[in-house]
Parts: sequence; structure tokens; C-alpha cells
Amino acid sequence: MRVTMILPALTEATSPLFRPIKYSLFPPLGLATLAGYLDPDDEVTLLDEHVERVDIEALDSPDLLVVQPYITSARRSYEIADHFRARGVHVAMGGLHVTSLPDEAAAHADTIFTGPGEDTWPLFLKDFRAGVSGRRYDSRLRTLAGLPPVRRDLIKRNLYLVPNSIVVSRGCPHHCDFCYKDAFFEGGKSFYTQAVDDALAEIERLPGKHLHFLDDHLLGNRRFAEALFDGMAGMGRLWQAAGTVKSVLQPDLLERAVDAGLRSLFVGFETVNSANLAERRKDQNIGKDYAAAVRRLHDTGVMVNASFVFGLDHDGPDVFDRTVEWAVEQGIETATFHIMTPYPSTGLWKQMGPRTGSSTGTGTSTTPAMSSTVRRG
Repeated sequence: MRVTMILPALTEATSPLFRPIKYSLFPPLGLATLAGYLDPDDEVTLLDEHVERVDIEALDSPDLLVVQPYITSARRSYEIADHFRARGVHVAMGGLHVTSLPDEAAAHADTIFTGPGEDTWPLFLKDFRAGVSGRRYDSRLRTLAGLPPVRRDLIKRNLYLVPNSIVVSRGCPHHCDFCYKDAFFEGGKSFYTQAVDDALAEIERLPGKHLHFLDDHLLGNRRFAEALFDGMAGMGRLWQAAGTVKSVLQPDLLERAVDAGLRSLFVGFETVNSANLAERRKDQNIGKDYAAAVRRLHDTGVMVNASFVFGLDHDGPDVFDRTVEWAVEQGIETATFHIMTPYPSTGLWKQMGPRTGSSTGTGTSTTPAMSSTVRRG
């Protein structure tokens, strides 16, 4: 079977004038993970438009085309899908955007998937090979047990700054209402991890020294995190990951991570106005000392990559200067600033009463979205 997998890019990511390094920091692993379920004799091609030009006219017609749209690349994703469907190719589509707006996506695909695909993707492949594939597969069983190795041989490592990206968990234990997580994992567990031994085996397979954990909250399960860090100690790895203010302030957990090689942590501070936290269900930040968290990170030699969101209900015109001044005073090394965005199907989106269910229409879901910072815990 011939399979082509495409991760479409938003227009700005293909422009050399718009910080192209942002889109080539590390390889996303969604499609490469799904490719691990294919048979050894299947012919597989994986294309990431964020780092390479894809001329769909010049591509051969595969037996199966797999497209993973983000909300920011929905139009391009549908263009690709429609092109290949017109050629008679079976098009499968899944991921965050498809789960958020399945009816919209279904108009451009032969098969759609909602939620994570560890349970539904193998079932689809069996059905597809038998000629009886369904129109829609909804995830219900959540487990990473028996996950096949990521098909890293399909990733063009030379096109990324940190080619050793890795994910050892799914989801997050928190429920911030502007985050995609609860919508994406609806119908089953919304936070679960690999077995520690499986995670360590995946790390061992990675060449080189530097790693980038793409987990929404690597420190979210303390027992798992401690066992993982203990297993990584002595490997000589240097890595970055994402955590919360709450996890940084927990005794001894950060120190274990540093001993295992942590050198940079993405932290969702989100707002310097405490009144915003309860309203947006950012419970893990309520009552926490942001400055103390920054000091702990710096005292252990960890760089802070801070995230902030502007446009929350209790923000005033001074929020921009106040936030930047606070970050500078704390000596935060890097920061990203984002406009509050009601991503489709999130609690915030439902609260705001979207006028349309389509990301390609004129409602609230047309706003720029799926920044890696805003959607993390």
C-alpha cells in the first residue's frame, strides 16, 4: 500500500519573511506516530510543509492520503484533500481541528478521526485494507501501552533545529477553558502516560544529546515524572519541556528534572492579573508566587520560556506594559505573548457563543490559533 502523509502549513509559515525558524524548531510527531502502525512493506512518504515546499500537482496519487490540519492551516488542508479526492484517492483526516469541527472536515475527507488515534487508527487500517473503512472513527479507549516506535526514519532531521522531539504522555491534568485539551479528549481520559520503561526506551533510540519534550505538561504526573527523571539521570541528555508554576514550586521535583538534564522550561504564567485566573479556570496558578517560581528555575540553572495571554476580561490598557515590565524585572530569558483566542469547541468558545461552526466562515473561529504556548497547561 502506498501512503502519503502531509502536515499542511499556514501561509505565514511558508514565507521567508515571517520568522521561518519558529516553524522548524522541532518535528511534530503526530503523523510519524501513526506511520508506526503501518506494515513494513507499505510505501510511506511524510511531508511537513513548515520546512519543505510541497507541489501537490507533482505528487503521485497514493492509495491513502493522511492530512493533519491545524486551525491555522485548515484552508490549505482542505485544498490538498480536495485535490487528491478529485483524483480518486481516499483521504483520511484527523487531529485537533478535525475534532473541534468534525462536520466541516468531513466535507473534505472520506474518513475523519476525532480525539487521539491510538485506538481508532489501527482499526481504520484494518477496515481500509478490507475495503470497508468507515466515514468517522471516534476515540474512546485511551492508552499508550504497546505503542509502536515512532517512524523517525520518515523525518527529515536536517530540516529542524532540534530533530529529537519526543512525547511520552497525552493531555494535561488541568482544565483551563481556553485550552483545546478538554474538547480534544472528550469521551475518555484526558491525561495519561507511557510506561516509564517504554519512554526510556524511546529516549535511548534518539541519537545526539539534545531533546525537546512536546508533552503539554511533562511534570503533570509526579510519580511518572520522578521515575522518568531517575531513569534519565546519567544519560548525558540536555532537554527542554513544559510545566506549570505549581509543578515548579513542588519540593524536589524540579531538582530531579535538572539532574536528568532539564535546561529550559516552558511555563504558562498567562496573566499577571490574578482576577483572570479563576475566570479562565487556570486553577493551578491561583495563589502561586510567580516570582518564587522564576527564582527556583534560575537557581537550578533552568532558562524560563514564559507564556502570556492578552485580552482576558480583567485586562486593562496597561496590561501590555505591566506584563513586559514584570517579565524583564524577573530576568525571564524568553517570552511569547498571545491574543486570547476562542478555539473551536473549547469552554471559552462555547461561552462566547460562536456565530458559526466553521473555521472558514466569519465567526469567532476564524481567529489565529493553535499556538503551542496558549494551548499548553
